[in-house]
Amino acid sequence: MSINSALLAGVSGLTANSAALAAISQNIANVNTVGYKRSQAEFQTVINGQNSNAGYSAGGVIASARHYVSDNGQLQRTTSSTDLGISGRGFFVVTDKAEGVEITDTRLFTRAGAFRVDEMGYLKNSAGLYLQGWPADGDGNVATDPSDLSRLQSINVGTVGGTAEPTTRVGINANLRSGQVVNPDIATYDPATNNMAMWTPDGVGGIKPDFLMSVPVSDSKGGQRSVSMAFLKGENPNEWHVEIYGAPGDLEGGDMIRSGRVVFTQDGRLDAAATAALPDALFTDPADAVLTLGASGSAAAPGVDAIWATDLGIASQTIQFDLMTAAGGLTQYDSQSVVQAVTTNGTPFGNLSNIEIDEEGYVSAIFDNGVTRRIGQVALATFPSPDSLKPVNGNAYAVSQGSGTYNLKAPGSGGAGLIGASQLEASTVDLSAEFTGLITTQRAYSASSKIITTADEMLEELIRIKR
Repeated sequence: MSINSALLAGVSGLTANSAALAAISQNIANVNTVGYKRSQAEFQTVINGQNSNAGYSAGGVIASARHYVSDNGQLQRTTSSTDLGISGRGFFVVTDKAEGVEITDTRLFTRAGAFRVDEMGYLKNSAGLYLQGWPADGDGNVATDPSDLSRLQSINVGTVGGTAEPTTRVGINANLRSGQVVNPDIATYDPATNNMAMWTPDGVGGIKPDFLMSVPVSDSKGGQRSVSMAFLKGENPNEWHVEIYGAPGDLEGGDMIRSGRVVFTQDGRLDAAATAALPDALFTDPADAVLTLGASGSAAAPGVDAIWATDLGIASQTIQFDLMTAAGGLTQYDSQSVVQAVTTNGTPFGNLSNIEIDEEGYVSAIFDNGVTRRIGQVALATFPSPDSLKPVNGNAYAVSQGSGTYNLKAPGSGGAGLIGASQLEASTVDLSAEFTGLITTQRAYSASSKIITTADEMLEELIRIKR
């Protein structure tokens, strides 16, 4: 009967508009939820099969939810370096547990990047989901493998301890006064028995250097050592005796590391050829001036200039002295002997001070001594049909039959977006549109209820006919 079908159509209208109201309510409730994607109820007509002589029968309407997962929200700046947003396509890969994740465990996908470091050092968002990525090896290299899900691990910044880097390069920018008067004691100078390393301010022994500079050196443990360079004007023009020695107690078998002579050109520059021709040259090739310090407890060997003291327990290291290519280098002008600059690349022991994540998803630990160590790289997942993903609790999504298989990618590659550090993606909900929809849904609901009351009145009128 057509009146009954109208009644049922009105009921279907109530049900469909109730679903639309639920979608609008969900959107409004999540207007401030990070990375939330709005949803909307879409209406579809229902047509009953019609017989040509049976009259018309209303089928009504049904509502189905559509999730606008592919819509990107605006990135907003925050103060936390572990807040992450995605500029472009892709989702963070997350799991509900940090450790012991097997390839068969469920992976979820989210744009909610409000990650914090938990008590175990893992990056976890406000929904308790752990961020996945590719770990870095000991050299800071990351091997990304989009085809191997087992390579993904929960990113942990708590396992990064303090670090130090030994000195491997020293740049010298200093001038030796060409007019320096020759020390009258130079006749007794002997690098082996009466040298500048033996001199003390009280004048007990040794030869007082005409110029002395100190070079800071970091050892393999981050300990701060001091290497001295002493200069004594030679008897020949443009010639200087040079000694390089360590602090008392730092070296085995005495403080001397290396001694010899250097020669300068008439225009005040270091003469590499003339220096190399000397039988006692400080370095046989001043352009490649290298000192080698053996590890504590090691034996003397060819090419090793000195050995670190046994009780220090530190590793060997090679230090290259830049005497010619540094700004200024080692010069001899008729000006005051002075050190303009001594630059080294070693660092003392440093503690973790900050975590930084760049736009390509590389997670790096920053230490207070200036050292940066790469920890891993954030992985992003893309889908052929992201709008078909299945929403789950925690503002995340699961794979569905309609979404297609996910593809793991490094940020910025293969169509995946870039990472925005210290940024969060805002909800895609537009309150003005939602409130407008709220009004129209309310009116549609009222109209559907009017269909029911009208059909009821018609049925009541039909019943009165019998009376």
